[in-house]
Amino acid sequence: MVDHEVDTAAGTAVVDADVIDRRSALGSASDGVLARVRNGLGELTGALRRVAEHVLSDPEAAARSTIVELAERSGTSPATITRFCRAMGFEGYADLRLGIAAETGRARSAGWTVDIGREIQPNDPLARVLDQIMAADTRAMHDTAALLDLVEVERAAVAIAGANRVNIFGASGSALVGEEMQFSLHRIGVAAWAWNDVHEGLASAALLRTGDVALGISHTGQTRETIEMLAEAGSRGATTLALTGFPRSPLAELADIVLLTASQATTFRPDALSARHPQLVVLDLLYIAVAQRTHDRAHAAFRRTAQAVDGHKAAKGAVS
Repeated sequence: MVDHEVDTAAGTAVVDADVIDRRSALGSASDGVLARVRNGLGELTGALRRVAEHVLSDPEAAARSTIVELAERSGTSPATITRFCRAMGFEGYADLRLGIAAETGRARSAGWTVDIGREIQPNDPLARVLDQIMAADTRAMHDTAALLDLVEVERAAVAIAGANRVNIFGASGSALVGEEMQFSLHRIGVAAWAWNDVHEGLASAALLRTGDVALGISHTGQTRETIEMLAEAGSRGATTLALTGFPRSPLAELADIVLLTASQATTFRPDALSARHPQLVVLDLLYIAVAQRTHDRAHAAFRRTAQAVDGHKAAKGAVS
């Protein structure tokens, strides 16, 4: 059943504002179309959300559908499909179809679309589970590359390279990602600390000042403790960075610099877990960018830290 909606002037104004915001936050139309749809899904409601969910459930079918067919299958109207296209940064439905078709075609030729979105069954052989995990992670990496603004990565790298102190905030799984970044930065001589306890994190954030950097990590961008710690750091003059999957989340709105990631959920690996690898990739890129900008210092620090632990490695030929 198609719902025949009437677009009011006020509704059109809201959609137009959304178009401007999404184009700046999510990139150009040449970026990953499906990644943008997934990233914006949490912000869509009603009929627009139904269109997004239908496109994501079967992108190849969506690319083959006429605007009327897509409206019927998603239980909406052609006018809603047009609004959805504009919200995603496209001039019209033809551009959206071409974008989806190009993306699904590249994925198919690259061989990493197998079983994405399929539920993992208790009796599935491990070979099939491995294929599905690899396909999902590869898609998430490609989507993250499409979403990531390298200008923002550059800004973040410059800020960290010149910082006296770097604080990294995260909770639960995000804390593990933050600890990995802290370890990497320490190896190249950057004074960095990772905090997952909100009391300790707030106390440390309160001691930051202008020239320092604070990084908050949260896939949803809604973790209250991480938001509080990053807000405290920002109030003291520190440059604030956010690593998140949602450009309009509270954490992203709070930060000076936002680094976006995508995720591809699978059975037993919801979005927050499936975002772990893309988060690590983005932070690895940021770490390398910092090392490039502090090359001599980083090289010397890396050599000294390697020498310091060298005596604790097992001797060659030793039997454990």
